[in-house]
Amino acid sequence: MASLPWPFALPRECLSSLAIRAAARMPLLHLEGRFIILASMKPFSAEDPIAALATPWGESAIAVIRLSGSGCLALLDRLFRPAGLAAPPARALHHGVLHDGDEPIDDVMMAVYRRGRSYTGEEAAEIFCHGGMAVVQRVLALLLGSGFRQAEPGEFTMRAFLNGRMDLTRAEAVNEIIRSKTDRARALALQRLSGGVERRINAIKARLTDLRAAIEVRLDYPDEDLPDEPFGLEAVHAAEEELEELLATYHTGRLMQAGAAVVIAGRTNAGKSTLFNLLLREDRAIVSELHGTTRDYIEGAIALEGIPIRLFDTAGLRRSRDRLEQEGMRRTEKVIRGAHLMLFLVDATRGLEEEDRRLLREYAELGDVLPVWNKIDAVGRKNGLPEGFLPLSAETGEGLEELRREVVERLSGGHELRGDQVVIDSERQKELIERCVAALHRCRQGTGEKLPLDILAEDLREALSCLGEITGEVTSEDVLRRMFSRFCVGK
Repeated sequence: MASLPWPFALPRECLSSLAIRAAARMPLLHLEGRFIILASMKPFSAEDPIAALATPWGESAIAVIRLSGSGCLALLDRLFRPAGLAAPPARALHHGVLHDGDEPIDDVMMAVYRRGRSYTGEEAAEIFCHGGMAVVQRVLALLLGSGFRQAEPGEFTMRAFLNGRMDLTRAEAVNEIIRSKTDRARALALQRLSGGVERRINAIKARLTDLRAAIEVRLDYPDEDLPDEPFGLEAVHAAEEELEELLATYHTGRLMQAGAAVVIAGRTNAGKSTLFNLLLREDRAIVSELHGTTRDYIEGAIALEGIPIRLFDTAGLRRSRDRLEQEGMRRTEKVIRGAHLMLFLVDATRGLEEEDRRLLREYAELGDVLPVWNKIDAVGRKNGLPEGFLPLSAETGEGLEELRREVVERLSGGHELRGDQVVIDSERQKELIERCVAALHRCRQGTGEKLPLDILAEDLREALSCLGEITGEVTSEDVLRRMFSRFCVGK
């Protein structure tokens, strides 16, 4: 085996040889009837029995410990004693006690999954033990001392992918649905987990495969009497447009997953803290008529139309000799520079002064600024309203809905935010789609310029390779390592 190049392919019939699999001790990736053995992936070695806590560390009623890998059920059989009569083999859920030798550790429930019926595709189990930290630590210590090893981040999902239980787009969606901060983000991640992206990519790939086959036939049989046009340009253009449409959803996908930072800024006593409390619907910031009340920024979390937002209330901007107030303004400047959007409040009772104009000009150079004409309850909705300002009363809530709609519009960039649409939020998928679109564009241009068929075939080959990488048909070890290392342990 040492003389074989890595990675290397094995025919399906070779997989019956236990000697080959034992010698390789590496994951097998199924590709079109063949299995690719990936080299040097020790954290994800093929079938080691692994264990990990799937629920958060901390006291709870129940903790769930996940197990997977060849021989894991035999290892568990040495530790688990069923309550009462032994459960029949067909039963998947068992009640009993985990023992360390003769010492009972905990009264547990255990779900058993035979090979092919688990999340990973391997034989697996889930232990439901009491959620006290002492219990969890002892159970894990028992397992790790009995032949299991600690699972690496994302290893369960990695095994599910390697065993053909899901493609890479669904695997990425597993992590995305766990990290969803809003219900809209959850719905979009569930679309990907249900195969929305995979189906779109596979449909495009099938059509491009037919196009490439038409060119390959022409190259392999140049003397045959074949039509001058081996494929239709409109089909290439249609695939290009579909991919560009999917690419356009990346902004929405990233916005829903990563969220946005919105800063409330302005001069002292402009009503920033009042607006902050109004948006949060709780009294988080101290509201006072005294200048310089807010000495540091305060952060809170809200959601607007499914967009998770980190909202910052900042120190009032003014000239001051107070060192604490100066430090607060310095921190405000730092937060402002990292924001996606600034709500710049102006006190309508004082009017738009030169200092406000100066600050607006400066901040407009740093990013998106939404000017807000606050305290209209004191001066009237349109009285003195400068052009481009949004009228608001943070005290009474008048104009709040218009402000919320404008914030969503600015953050979304005008992209429609629908819960049923198929979107991507993976930088990896985005880059591969961009490469695929570029290859299809070259193919279309080359056809118009009457370039040789072998060049057109190469463009289509690259496009198909990019699509294959998206779903995981062709994947490098480095990509898999980077992707699954971002998962939590136990998933």
